[in-house]
Amino acid sequence: MVSLPQHRLDALLSRHAMVERELGSGLATDAYVKLSREFAELGPVIETIKSYRAVSAEIADLDALIADPSTDTEMRKLAEAEKPALQQRQEKLELQIRLALIPKDAMDDHDAILEIRAGTGGDEAALFAGDLFRMYERYAAKQGWKTEVLSMSEGTKGGLKEVVAEVHGRGVFAKMKFESGVHRVQRVPDTEASGRIHTSAATVAVLPEVEDVDIKINDDDLKIDTMRAQGAGGQHVNKTESAIRITHLPSGIVVAVQEDRSQHKNRAKAMKMLRAKLYDAQRSKLDAERAADRRGQIGSGDRSERIRTYNFPQGRVTDHRINLTLYKLPQVMEGDVDELIDALVTEHQAELLAAEGAT
Repeated sequence: MVSLPQHRLDALLSRHAMVERELGSGLATDAYVKLSREFAELGPVIETIKSYRAVSAEIADLDALIADPSTDTEMRKLAEAEKPALQQRQEKLELQIRLALIPKDAMDDHDAILEIRAGTGGDEAALFAGDLFRMYERYAAKQGWKTEVLSMSEGTKGGLKEVVAEVHGRGVFAKMKFESGVHRVQRVPDTEASGRIHTSAATVAVLPEVEDVDIKINDDDLKIDTMRAQGAGGQHVNKTESAIRITHLPSGIVVAVQEDRSQHKNRAKAMKMLRAKLYDAQRSKLDAERAADRRGQIGSGDRSERIRTYNFPQGRVTDHRINLTLYKLPQVMEGDVDELIDALVTEHQAELLAAEGAT
């Protein structure tokens, strides 16, 4: 393994010390908040660097002791016995530092917009889309995140044809982005008298929520329509035209929000959705690598595009990207998806480490 870039570690230590000095110099509120956040983010890696260097110094001392001809036999044996544990600790700390040095996606700390659409499978696909949304709601709640629905369309026999929601919290996009793709379900529908297993699909897209500073939208490029909010079966659920549909004319992207009774609030939410979609499309176009990672987030919902399968008769869930199968489907559907997401994050980090090593 290539040795750690010591100059980068020195630079991080220097930056941490400088930020600490600045925080004690009586800064204005905005600057203080910004530096406080940086100081907190640097803290864990700084502690790891210090531990790594302390362990490395201990190993060097042991090597010197072992190599010294004047060291007695008993002392040399003790040093040789102690060294493997220190080397194991050193390797673990080195890996932590390498992961910390990997350039992060600028959007990782942002909130996310979650989109789920029923795909192949009719009513059963809508029921599964509803199950997926509840799964993510429960997962978000366990993380201490907040979920807010922006747009929802119910299926004719329950479930959801489509749902768009904001997920607010620390590091939401960093974890949720790996959920993008086509999810397939295999189970016996309640309406199936013969007990035959049906296969259905739903598509999931996770987009980073972006601000005005991240992407500019020209008002002249927008076509904004207002309408009455629609309920199940198409009936109007209020008497005012509070629902908003925005069409971005250059790209053809259309977003609609009707969840709030306030037209102003619905418009603000619709603009959030539009910015996220435009930003994601822009990054996908400019960055071929990012486009490959997306794996066709909102595709046709066809079974052949699956990234994960939920098999109810066997109680298993399989993520096809990393060949991981868990026999804990009931727990997963209750929001216990940490094992799946953590495995995807680990695999992604391994790919980044391999790419760093290749360069």
